[in-house]
Amino acid sequence: MDIKTKPWWSYLEEDLQELLNQSMKLLTRVPEWKDKYHDYAFMVFPAAKAYEGFLKKLFYDLGFIGEDEYFGKRFRIGRALNPSLEEGIREKEGVYDKLVNFCHGKELADQLWDTWKQSRNLIFHWFPGERNAIGLAEAEDRFDKIVNAIDSAFEGCKVGLV
Repeated sequence: MDIKTKPWWSYLEEDLQELLNQSMKLLTRVPEWKDKYHDYAFMVFPAAKAYEGFLKKLFYDLGFIGEDEYFGKRFRIGRALNPSLEEGIREKEGVYDKLVNFCHGKELADQLWDTWKQSRNLIFHWFPGERNAIGLAEAEDRFDKIVNAIDSAFEGCKVGLV
């Protein structure tokens, strides 16, 4: 897959492009290494960070968050995108419902949330008694999930037209 040919590539800032490139390089080169790893999440980390940046930029460009949230250090994508957030907080801080309304349905909002949970949140955190380590094939799947979510958001939100 050549992500540089994606319609959203130029929408991304250079540092986000570099992060996605870094994951692509790892995904193509690590399988050639003799070493085998318990957890291949390190291959997804740069793409997950780029996904976070993409979502933050998307929410800002769509007017779902303001400058304070975009440029500040307190805005949390996982909290804002969480469809299970309590009603009062969801109305005040959430973007999930805004996405549902803007895109005329839950499909895209659910995809973005699921990708966030599976390809960013679960691989970044460690919890006692849970195996969050991922294998090489899972790392590739998580990367693809991120790229597919960006594809869907860029198309579904008509980013170039907003």
